[in-house]
Amino acid sequence: MTQESTLASAIADCQEEQALTLIREQLAAGVSANEILAECNRGMIELGNRFSREECFLPDLMFGGMIMKNVMALLAPHLTSQTAGAARARAVMGTVLHDVHDIGKDIVVMMLRGAGFDVVDLGVDVPPEKFVEAIRQHKPAVVGMSLLLTTCYKSVSNTVQAIRDAGLRDSIAIMVGGAAASDLLAESTGCDFYGKTAVDGLQFACRAAGIH
Repeated sequence: MTQESTLASAIADCQEEQALTLIREQLAAGVSANEILAECNRGMIELGNRFSREECFLPDLMFGGMIMKNVMALLAPHLTSQTAGAARARAVMGTVLHDVHDIGKDIVVMMLRGAGFDVVDLGVDVPPEKFVEAIRQHKPAVVGMSLLLTTCYKSVSNTVQAIRDAGLRDSIAIMVGGAAASDLLAESTGCDFYGKTAVDGLQFACRAAGIH
């Protein structure tokens, strides 16, 4: 087993101390911060896969996200300007208009960032025009909408329609999730995907962005 695969395993196993030790060792050995980060991202994706197989639980995902924050803090001084400017898969996330619940959205945002996405988090109670503005400005591969309230179905359809009216629909994949979401809602509002769990959303986003 290589050092790199050991690092991915440490991340997937939520072994923070081991992961940070391996990172320090690899930096000292001259491994680029970009390579190290890519391996950490693969470990985070594996953690998500384990969750989908019911081999770990939600607290493990959240702890994995916390570990990735510390990993980024350690790697940040070593990331080259070329790495910092390199193209990364990008996602725009937000809770739809008239809904202020953010726990589910925040978990998906955390997992996307852990998997290497540059995430633009619009927050809660996001009007359609704000989604449109973010898509124009950031050019994401995927857009995610969250809702907990069934009274906000119209907000989803209005957002998709606004994206379509702006001529941006064909350039992005749209996913929807949250307690009030369903396959039927996704189909009826013109979304590409309904994610029952945060891992479902992560896996769809990775497919949409070409991340394996």
